[in-house]
Amino acid sequence: MAGANGSAAAEAAAHRVGAPTNPMATALLTDQYQFSMAYAYWKAGKHADRAVKNPFGGEFTVFAGLEECIKFIANFKFTEDDILFLQSVMPMCEDAFFDYLRKTDCSDVEVYSIPEGSVVFPKVPLMRVEGPVAVVQLLETPFVNLINYASLVTTNAARHRHVAGKSKVLLEFGLRRAQGPDGAISASKYCFMGGFDATSNVLAGNLFGIPLRGTHSHAYVSSYMSLDEIPDKSLKSKDGSRVCKNFVSLVKEWLQKIQLADSLCGVFGETNQSELAAFASYALAFPTNFLALVDTYDVMRSGIPNFCAVALALHDLGYKASGIRLDSGDLAYLSIEARKVFRTLEKEFNVPAFGKMIITASNDLNEETIDALNKQGHEVDSFGIGTYLVTCYSQAALGCVFKLVEINSRPRIKLSEDVAKVSIPCKKRCFRLYGKEGYPLVDIMMRESEPSPKAGERILCRHPFLESKRAYVVPQHVEELLQCYWPGTSNKPRVELPSLEEIRGRCMQQLEKLRPDHIRRLNPTPYKVSVSAKLYEFIHSLWLNEAPVIDSETKAAKHRYNIRTPCFME
Repeated sequence: MAGANGSAAAEAAAHRVGAPTNPMATALLTDQYQFSMAYAYWKAGKHADRAVKNPFGGEFTVFAGLEECIKFIANFKFTEDDILFLQSVMPMCEDAFFDYLRKTDCSDVEVYSIPEGSVVFPKVPLMRVEGPVAVVQLLETPFVNLINYASLVTTNAARHRHVAGKSKVLLEFGLRRAQGPDGAISASKYCFMGGFDATSNVLAGNLFGIPLRGTHSHAYVSSYMSLDEIPDKSLKSKDGSRVCKNFVSLVKEWLQKIQLADSLCGVFGETNQSELAAFASYALAFPTNFLALVDTYDVMRSGIPNFCAVALALHDLGYKASGIRLDSGDLAYLSIEARKVFRTLEKEFNVPAFGKMIITASNDLNEETIDALNKQGHEVDSFGIGTYLVTCYSQAALGCVFKLVEINSRPRIKLSEDVAKVSIPCKKRCFRLYGKEGYPLVDIMMRESEPSPKAGERILCRHPFLESKRAYVVPQHVEELLQCYWPGTSNKPRVELPSLEEIRGRCMQQLEKLRPDHIRRLNPTPYKVSVSAKLYEFIHSLWLNEAPVIDSETKAAKHRYNIRTPCFME
């Protein structure tokens, strides 16, 4: 519970970092049992106990959502309407508890985090949250909510970027298929963070400054019946020196030239005139950014020649068409054939760079289909990806978790029959150790009281639970991972939140630093996460101290009834 000075500091901090992107991210955005535990802590006089918690679960993940977490705690408070609602659903709680909630903010909370956009691995804590246990308990659900999807979709985007390669343009087209408006806005933001170049989502472009891209749909093409439907056929040249009074006639002339071109050997016959009308009309509206969807009727027999006729007419007036979009069919074959036509016409009519026009592919693309296209060979320059990207179709959730690791400076551990679920106790510092080639070799967790590892000095890295897995590492560079983003009342220096562009740059840089075998699609080499020798000994000492002792008679009974004991006790 913060006093007057704490509340003033919290208000100043909230003004500095801004409000959460989603206005629904309020103090009530948590699970019922968090309030139940907060009340139980308060009732027992434990609500001010100092707690330290670590979230994560995950192989290679890109961490995202930190900015929204900091904005959340900066604005954390209960309104009087919130209090009235809580009183109505928790009538058994004493009035004094609600008075406590009225005064509660996060001015006494400290948040240490790996920088947003960093590549992270299982077991390394993404974030360390310190503060009064009741307040930290109320932060658990919203923090996990703000981190889980953000990290999942950023990772999904980064994987698409990795398989597509650096040279391809990636466009996020998921607005219509996302899980509601918030899912769509979050997806646009975090796909950009994960390496995408632009979005079709206009609101996301407005909120975050993400570049916008988009063309027309099949409905626009099929809405035209004939060239006569175009009312104003005039178009001024790009330099403004002249006016073409009948752009449509110019387009028809070019279509005839294409049909008669010697280099094409009469491959193009009659085309769909309603499609030609749609393309001509769209070009009149957007002469500087003409990109057409060419698969409404027939890509090679109609869409490509119609597009080329309009593009060449625009060239006559000093404009340069952007390219085409393919939304169905054999994308590898069609892109290759379209490129051949573009290059042929460039030579036939001496139109510079006509053969290099952009070919964009869409149609339910995902990581696997892009990988398949790469193996087949294709001429696609840009991929528009929607459903599989923003819904994270291949994995529904990340599984980030929040665990208590220390209370009032006393380390705590969660035990489980599943060793992967055993928590690593105590307040920790985390470091990434780099080798001679610049690749990270291993991440190591250490107790806060231990000296930091140094470049050039040998350090023993141990698996947290397997005694035989250990190795000496001599790092060439050492990077501390957890930084202070919210100091609370500690007066520690606070790292300022970077811009979205800076986070995106960090993500791309981090992926480039990883060894290729760690991030390949199939059978990636597991990245090693370790603990120091002192932390290893401490974990197992605490483990033995907390685990119940099973006598031989009880154990025999368990075996008779086929009740499993924890594997680490066998």
